[in-house]
Amino acid sequence: MNPANSLTLFLCGDVMTGRGIDQIMPHSSDPRLFEPYVSHAREYVELAERVNGPIPTRVDPGYIWGNALAEFRRVRPDLRIINLETSITTSNDAWPGKGIHYRMHPKNISCLQAAEIDCCVLANNHVLDWGYSGLEQTIEALRAVRIATAGAGPNHAAAAAPAALDVAGKRRVLVYSFAMQSSGVPASWAAVENRWGVNLLPDLSAASLDRIARRIQTQKRPGDLVIASIHWGGNWGYHIPGEHTHLAHYLIDNSGMDIVHGHSSHHPLAIEVYKHKPILYGCGDFLNDYEGISGYEQFRGDLTLMYFVRMNLVTGRLDRLEMVPCQIKQFRVTRASAEDTRWLLRILSNECAKFQLDVILNDDQNLLLNFQEGK
Repeated sequence: MNPANSLTLFLCGDVMTGRGIDQIMPHSSDPRLFEPYVSHAREYVELAERVNGPIPTRVDPGYIWGNALAEFRRVRPDLRIINLETSITTSNDAWPGKGIHYRMHPKNISCLQAAEIDCCVLANNHVLDWGYSGLEQTIEALRAVRIATAGAGPNHAAAAAPAALDVAGKRRVLVYSFAMQSSGVPASWAAVENRWGVNLLPDLSAASLDRIARRIQTQKRPGDLVIASIHWGGNWGYHIPGEHTHLAHYLIDNSGMDIVHGHSSHHPLAIEVYKHKPILYGCGDFLNDYEGISGYEQFRGDLTLMYFVRMNLVTGRLDRLEMVPCQIKQFRVTRASAEDTRWLLRILSNECAKFQLDVILNDDQNLLLNFQEGK
């Protein structure tokens, strides 16, 4: 295919650069935590080191991305979009009653620049961990280094507005970011007319969905490629709720959505191709500090995927979906072993079969979604 007629996106699940990961960077935040069992962020470093050995400190900005950087150079995606599940702030206004608070020092933002991230979606259950001042500083820090944001802002209109990204010589990409309470977002975090917050879907009633569709239709120009990035559902388990499928199909049918990018699950979930458009129901955690934490081992939350989605700009259809198998190890993205790659292949093949799709292994030991025309 002529490269001018296609657009390739890098998408992934939750990127958490706070707590233990923040502690190994050059400008770590105050390590005090307000969790039931852990009071110092350095403890997460020690837990990880017990499992996988010593982790360096004062790491360079690209350290956490590990082997992902080589994949970026190989694929050269037009845009790189992540769900950033960390507040970038020096705020000490820990949200009261919330057991987990993720925070990265603003001076460590170079770690996002090292991966050349283009857009951070922020409608999730951690961006307000350090209060309204923490959210405001997060958006300021990202915009200062020209990383676009979507899904949060000083009022509802700003939080609901898309990130508009121009790809030179190709077209404009609109990224909408939504959150659902099922992912753990408190109702009080919803942005309103005069209050900071996230773009929280109040419900999935016909009236609410129609309002979303009308808003997108008024903002979308002919030729735009449109992405819905949605933080929904729980952390563990492979079940896809019917309301997720209903929402994804509605957005494609009525809003002209081209890609549905789902996250919140700590492990990869099924993929559907609906009317030639990809729906990633859950991309899994891409980076976290969970090494050494026991529980839910059967889901292998340490294994993750880099999703490279190639869309045909002539037909508007999915052209290719390649997934690079990775493992989170020593607080960085590493290439998954052959054995772990086969495990991911088996799991994802089983889950995608629910949508009459298959996943295969290519010559590069990456996973490819095997689809024809979709539904």
